[in-house]
Amino acid sequence: MILLTEVQGFLTSLDIWDICFILLLAVFLGIEVISNVPAILHTPLMSGANAIHGVVIVGSIIVMGHTSPDNYLALTLGFLAVVLGTLNVVGGFVVTHRMLQMFKKKKTS
Repeated sequence: MILLTEVQGFLTSLDIWDICFILLLAVFLGIEVISNVPAILHTPLMSGANAIHGVVIVGSIIVMGHTSPDNYLALTLGFLAVVLGTLNVVGGFVVTHRMLQMFKKKKTS
C-alpha cells in the first residue's frame, strides 16, 4: 500500500523540468485520445467527463479544510473551485440527461 507521505515525498522531489515533461505528455496523450473519438460520441464523453470532475470538489474541500483560517487567498480560491466544480458537475449531468432524452422513443397519442 502506498502511503500519502511517500507520494508527497515523490512530488516534492520533482523539479520544474519533470513537471513540464509530465504536463507535455499529458497534453499529447489528451490530444491523441480526443482526436480518435468519433464525433457522435464526443458530446456524451465530454458530459461524462464533466461529471467525473467531482474530484475537484472533493480536493478543494480537503485543501480548504487544511488551510489556516486567516489565509484568505487559499480560502477564496478553494471556495471558487468548489463553486466552479459544482457548476461543471451539474452541467455534465444536464447535458447527459438532454442527450439521453434525444434517444427516447416519442409517445404516440
